[in-house]
Amino acid sequence: MSHHRRVYVVTQNVEVRRLVTQHVAAVGAEAWPFAGGAEFIRMLQHLEPACVLLDLDLADVSGIEILNEMTRRGLGWPVIAMSARQELELAVEAMKLGAIDFLRMTPTREVLALALAPAWKALARAVEAAAARRDAQERLARLTAREIDVSLALLAGGSNKTIANEFGISVRTVEMHRAHIMTKLGVRSLPEAALLVTQAGVDLTRR
Repeated sequence: MSHHRRVYVVTQNVEVRRLVTQHVAAVGAEAWPFAGGAEFIRMLQHLEPACVLLDLDLADVSGIEILNEMTRRGLGWPVIAMSARQELELAVEAMKLGAIDFLRMTPTREVLALALAPAWKALARAVEAAAARRDAQERLARLTAREIDVSLALLAGGSNKTIANEFGISVRTVEMHRAHIMTKLGVRSLPEAALLVTQAGVDLTRR
């Protein structure tokens, strides 16, 4: 089954985990249950993209900590938060950290199906974005150190002449670097190159 229909169920509550896993299967998806937050975090680097049903009331590692960790890793997977606590502050905090929905524990099959419908679309976008990021990073890896320096200078708005002066090279050499950069990146213009560099996760404002 494709990871586009996979759901990681993270809760220490055995009964909740059993019921939610059954509900996930009933809506035609594959449930991967985790018995706690620590186990889920340990496995994160080995997991494929999927939707996450996250219990915010975990005792070992809080659900908020897990959301923070997923954000830190830039995963972008859709997370549906669950909690027995009906606290507005908790829901707001979870949403700020990327959760796309907040459900009362334990959600019914119907409620879960409604929550997962937009989650599948969000997951598809996340998978597409991750693929674009990998492709952009692979293209950037083709550049030499000097080509990277020149490309960043070009994207910062530098002219061939100012870049030549900055690096102590000739304008002709800058032009050659520019041509090589465009070829290696597979782009035809600086705006295209800027988009690709941004997709790769490079902050152009920090040069």
